Amino acid sequence: MIVKLFKLIKTYLLLSLVFFSVADAAGNTIIASRVWPAQDYTRITLEAMNAISYKVFFLNNPDRIVIDIENVELNASLKSLADKIAADDPNIKQVRVANNKPGVVRLVVDLKAEAKPSVITLLPAGDYKHRLVLDIFPVKDPMMAMLEQRGSEALLPPTSALTMSQELTPKSNELQAKSSLSVDATQSIAPVINKMPAEDYRLESGENNKYSRQVTIALDAGHGGEDPGARGANGSNEKDITLMIVKKLKAKIDEDPGMRAVLTRDGDYFIPLHGRVVKARKLQADLFVSIHADSFTNTAARGSSVFALSERGATSASARYLAKKEDESDLIGGVSLDIKDPFLARTLLDLSQTATINDSLKLGKSVLGQIGEVNILHKNHVEQAAFAVLKSPDIPSILVETAFISNPDEERKLGDDVYQDKLVTSIYTGIKKYFSTNPALAKSKLSLE
Repeated sequence: MIVKLFKLIKTYLLLSLVFFSVADAAGNTIIASRVWPAQDYTRITLEAMNAISYKVFFLNNPDRIVIDIENVELNASLKSLADKIAADDPNIKQVRVANNKPGVVRLVVDLKAEAKPSVITLLPAGDYKHRLVLDIFPVKDPMMAMLEQRGSEALLPPTSALTMSQELTPKSNELQAKSSLSVDATQSIAPVINKMPAEDYRLESGENNKYSRQVTIALDAGHGGEDPGARGANGSNEKDITLMIVKKLKAKIDEDPGMRAVLTRDGDYFIPLHGRVVKARKLQADLFVSIHADSFTNTAARGSSVFALSERGATSASARYLAKKEDESDLIGGVSLDIKDPFLARTLLDLSQTATINDSLKLGKSVLGQIGEVNILHKNHVEQAAFAVLKSPDIPSILVETAFISNPDEERKLGDDVYQDKLVTSIYTGIKKYFSTNPALAKSKLSLE
């Protein structure tokens, strides 16, 4: 009997050893793969139960990235990656996935053009486990290409808001030449007020003889890509709601000949918080408006809010809570810390922002007053907190919480076209009202060589 028992134990131990050996060989399991294509960059994300071990190298002729993922087996999540590459992906031609050797899966990413890849690993954050992230940046920055396109545009002199949409009738051709300024692309681009003689900006009598310039509004759809933002009671994602709203707001602003809107993101992809500020400054935006849809643990919470930056702490506990939650977007979305933007160092300097914050509060008050005619207000004044996305030292910036997506009634409103249109009109009207008492100053033309 004892001998029989020892044999059973021996058999069990042998089977256990085989089982754990197989488990150790596999080591990890890829549970999801995602692709986020955009002109700015394309991101490939692999999510796993445990930390992902990998080796990466780059090959030319043709350009491709090779990643060997260790201690994993080829499964459905990995195999599906190839099918997720769209034909119109701006950066990736195709992805090939196969076993390289036992326990090692090889990913080969064929590129459409020379690129600047970055590979990082992320610790669990939000609803995500361990992640391996491959970011593929085009060598030619799309934002710089846009700036070069705009480089040939003539500088328009300052004006009051009443003449913002009227035709420019320059005093002479010398005005354009005098007002051109060459800026080193590695420097921070701050708004520059021209120091031209007063007579060069003289406003002539008659409606058709007044100078004007088009103002630029940077619109920021909160969250995106890996970062879904808040989730509604009925399954809506904040990142989708905010993108719908900013696209409608852009269309509304672009209808006004005195304004134009630019988007920090125009699709479902992630942009770090500082990157949104950098984009606005590269484009020399006059205003920055970030759109969000709030959430709270209590589903009864409701109402719209407007926030500005604070240098002295939050104006309420709820504002502090919200700023902390929004600033966690970089952890969830996944920031590639080794990508250095030449504009970043001067963009986020700890400068005195008193004047900019004062203008932000004026803008916020104007927008909040208009939104209050569309939805109830969570607070009837502009709140302040240390939102990272509002930290531009020279662009008046506000964050609009359109409604509580965690409230079932407000979630339904946020998804309704009629409500979205009313909300967009209210924000646009608030911006116009702000400019009626705070006319935009002239900015110099940007020359990038």
